[in-house]
Amino acid sequence: MNDAVEPTVRKVESYIDGFFWILPNLGLAAVVFLLFLGGAWAAKQAVIGVAQRRDRGNLGTLLGGFVKWAVIVLGLLVVATIVFPSVKPADVLATLGIGSVAIGFAFKDILQNWLSGLLILYRQPFRSGDQVKSGEFEGTVERIEARATLIKTYDGQRVVIPNTDIYTRAVVVRTAFPMRRSEYDVGIGYGDDVEEACRVILGAMRRVEGVGSDPEPEAFAWALDASSVNIKVRWWSDSQRASVVHVQGRVLTSVKRALSEAGIDLPFPTHVVLLHDQTEESDGDRIRQREGWPKGDSPPRPRHLNELRISRGGARNGAADDHEASSAKGGPNAREGDNPGRGWLRPARADAGGGGAA
Repeated sequence: MNDAVEPTVRKVESYIDGFFWILPNLGLAAVVFLLFLGGAWAAKQAVIGVAQRRDRGNLGTLLGGFVKWAVIVLGLLVVATIVFPSVKPADVLATLGIGSVAIGFAFKDILQNWLSGLLILYRQPFRSGDQVKSGEFEGTVERIEARATLIKTYDGQRVVIPNTDIYTRAVVVRTAFPMRRSEYDVGIGYGDDVEEACRVILGAMRRVEGVGSDPEPEAFAWALDASSVNIKVRWWSDSQRASVVHVQGRVLTSVKRALSEAGIDLPFPTHVVLLHDQTEESDGDRIRQREGWPKGDSPPRPRHLNELRISRGGARNGAADDHEASSAKGGPNAREGDNPGRGWLRPARADAGGGGAA
């Protein structure tokens, strides 16, 4: 045999001999691994079964998957020691320990979400079917997975929220209790009897379908607003979103009808606009300083609301012509009430020469 190829041939022969030498170990390792696979599946089903009997199906699914992969990894370690007898389990565990640190840094977010999901499923601050609000999202919890929580919003959209965000931020569980309180401010006129209005409102709410009787609805004076006396109206209904919305609509309809039938005013907002430079002589001393004009000995002349003064440049000799338009009855001395159309400002109408007032 050629001396050049003899080392290679011997190497190949040693590999073949080694393969046949460990072939029984490979067969035994395959059988052991299949047993571990079966044990992993059985362990997963056992965990899921125990969790479902305790009404914790989502937690069972998450823990069952974890137990399954833990058994499979243990089986791989046993197979490695069978196939390669020189390999010690302690060395393999040390290698896995170093590798797990690297894997932990690489998949930090995934592991955080998984642990958060495990804690959520274990402590159960909410369950599938609950209506919750997390941050800007609100809806019904569809399911809690290993990485995220799935929420279906009220308008039919799906929101996937990482479990870490759910676990570390405040979450409002709307359906944690069977009943939820709603409230609304109803404004009545200042001339109306507040106690009578409260009795009318309470009577109207008690007749509404869906309003709870324990605790009973409430109505009491709450605020003295600019143009109304506000009455705080409170009632309890089923905590589901659909019930809350529909009951509120029926409550407001019934309250509005009852107040109207009782002759109680439901006022519109009232705004008062005071124009200080359009006052009358009867307003008092116009020499002292007031809002709208400076202090001095030459106060502005009072003007009527129907009067408008327009300054226009471009007159002859570079001077400005002032054009003053007055109401149809009386010019600058016309009083409010003389003109049925008071309150409107009428523009000036200049003549052809541009010098006089219309």
